[in-house]
Amino acid sequence: QVQLVESGGGLVQAGGSLRLSCAASGYIFSSRTRGWYRQAPGRQRELVARITSGGTTTYVDSVKGRFTISRDNAKNTMYLQMNSLKPEDTAVYYCKVESWPVDYWGQGTQVTVSS
Repeated sequence: QVQLVESGGGLVQAGGSLRLSCAASGYIFSSRTRGWYRQAPGRQRELVARITSGGTTTYVDSVKGRFTISRDNAKNTMYLQMNSLKPEDTAVYYCKVESWPVDYWGQGTQVTVSS
């Protein structure tokens, strides 16, 4: 059974940094595309960043230049380095591994950015 566990969230002042981790247990093909999503109160869940097995990355415009997604296939772990955080980055952050017939999701980690 596959499980994804996020860590690294917390409370930080605007302009600060956090590094999120998503560790996978169980068997997941290292070739799977993975991503970070977030959901703020009253808003829909949105894609933040995505990384393919080959390392190709995509970002939502609002985080470009501030966030960096990476993965360590040997450790079956994905990361999201978040710099220059803004209050509007406040949300629950989720990691996802694309799979078939269903995707795998973590339980989420809260990120709160104070002004």
